[in-house]
Amino acid sequence: MARAPETIAAPFSQGESRAVMLNDVYNRRILELAGNIPRIGRLPSPDATATAHSRLCGSTVTIDLTMEGDTVTDFAHDVKACALGQASSSIMARHIVGANARELRQLREDMWRMLKENGPPPAAGRWTDVALLEPVRDYKARHASTLLTFDAVVSAIDQIAAKRAAQP
Repeated sequence: MARAPETIAAPFSQGESRAVMLNDVYNRRILELAGNIPRIGRLPSPDATATAHSRLCGSTVTIDLTMEGDTVTDFAHDVKACALGQASSSIMARHIVGANARELRQLREDMWRMLKENGPPPAAGRWTDVALLEPVRDYKARHASTLLTFDAVVSAIDQIAAKRAAQP
């Protein structure tokens, strides 16, 4: 006799309530990433700090960033988010050092398109792990928490660029 697939009840806002299959959004790999987030903490003297907050679910991600030229040289973050926000932050922390500003801005746009416009995830390169987040597109209430780390990184890059532009 076949067993019913395991499900977990995930809280959804705005009256949205349905069981989410464990093998869908909250799959084993997402939960592993969420449970093993590298680069937790704060940098002693970052070039910029940015915080992104989801009013919908209360998740918050604060990142510290240092850059040499256009390339990220160090990164740390404080993550107070759901499993999806934690998984996104984990992916970011694993691959951000060595990335450049253009690449990170493009990544944020690719993530937005993947979730909001059914765009494809990155197919090659260091960011292919974000494809694990593709099932989130079907759960709009989870988009904001999934995008937090990407929004915070771009905000920090913008701060650094603005500081540099203001220097004589």
